[in-house]
Amino acid sequence: MADTSDNDDVPFNRDFPLKPGVVEEVVPGVRRVLCDNPSPFTFTGTVSYIVGRGKVAIIDPGPDSEVHAKALLDAVRGETVTHIFVTHTHRDHSPNTARIKAATGASVYAEGPHRASRPRFESEKHNPESGADRDFSPDVRLRDGEVVTGGGWALQAVTTPGHTANHMVFAWKDHNILFVGDHVMGWSTSIVAPPDGSMIDYMASLEKLSRRDEQLYFSGHGPEIRDAPRFVRYLARHRKAREASILHRLAKGEADIPTLVRAIYIGLDPRLSGAAGYSVLAHLEDMVARGLVLTDGDPVIGGRYRLDHDDFGSN
Repeated sequence: MADTSDNDDVPFNRDFPLKPGVVEEVVPGVRRVLCDNPSPFTFTGTVSYIVGRGKVAIIDPGPDSEVHAKALLDAVRGETVTHIFVTHTHRDHSPNTARIKAATGASVYAEGPHRASRPRFESEKHNPESGADRDFSPDVRLRDGEVVTGGGWALQAVTTPGHTANHMVFAWKDHNILFVGDHVMGWSTSIVAPPDGSMIDYMASLEKLSRRDEQLYFSGHGPEIRDAPRFVRYLARHRKAREASILHRLAKGEADIPTLVRAIYIGLDPRLSGAAGYSVLAHLEDMVARGLVLTDGDPVIGGRYRLDHDDFGSN
């Protein structure tokens, strides 16, 4: 799920002609099928991946869609689905898991059920941008670095919290490939929306990926990303520039989130104002935790924000 309001300085690629239901082999051993669920947040729709031949794994079965489930099952007709992997529990990625599991008997692998980014937020109302799938529960909960092997493939689990607390990507190291879900996308930046997401965690996960060797990323929406570590560095710089814009506006005086959105996102599509607000909120939570910004009350519940001038002036 993307924050399409947040896209002004990264070399995005929006050339993605794949049509819903069409099976495309993008590299040997990797097929992808697009779900017909386009939106300002999902681009042309959710992309599900099929890994291997004969005995295969499906990554991110997609939203609750009989049509998409049929397309995936048709794509593997005559083969055996042995594993289902889920990168995270948003409703455009995980709900179809139950349908694919019922049809194939495959076991489901993921980091865990949906949860808030911080334990203290569990009782808070989750934001409407998140689209949390609270019914999902994997058969096998994976730990960071754990490797799952199948018929001619092996996927390493890599925890990447930030977009959601339970976000996990999967590395096919032998092929220099990373299936990155919504943590990194080639067409737009990802929504990071408290209390589901956390900018603190997201930035740490970007740094974690930047140290890895995989050069080719397959995302949950849009085209593949080549020279991926370089692209990750672009994303990190972009987020730091967004933080600088927030600090620049707060240097002019105290402000609430709608005021910050109007100052930072010039010419924003009104449909994306909520996503922009959550992105700003995620940055503010991070900056409050680091002591750069002050607020009265909980930084995730919201309110008015101001600079800690003593700390800011000393940097």
